[in-house]
Amino acid sequence: MDVSKTKSSFYRRLYVAWLIDSGQASTVPALMDATGMPRRTAQDTLLALADLDIDCQFAQQAGERNNAGHYEIRSWGAIDKQWIGANLAQIKRVLGYP
Repeated sequence: MDVSKTKSSFYRRLYVAWLIDSGQASTVPALMDATGMPRRTAQDTLLALADLDIDCQFAQQAGERNNAGHYEIRSWGAIDKQWIGANLAQIKRVLGYP
């Protein structure tokens, strides 16, 4: 199945936001483990969530240093997160994720 770069990029962003919001992967190492994507791709995808008006913020752990904490989705903007959950198998298949 040929998938456009635009569609795969869109799905990757949706899936990363869903992983964060569902609590399954809310750190860069956890996103790398869940998806198999390289660190740089995970970091770039987190930054690109803003392009979809998904508000993703890093929550620093109280009293910790060196970026100890996790990412949180504060707003989904115009994205319907229920659609993502309902279409998760298709999204993962398109992206080739486990």
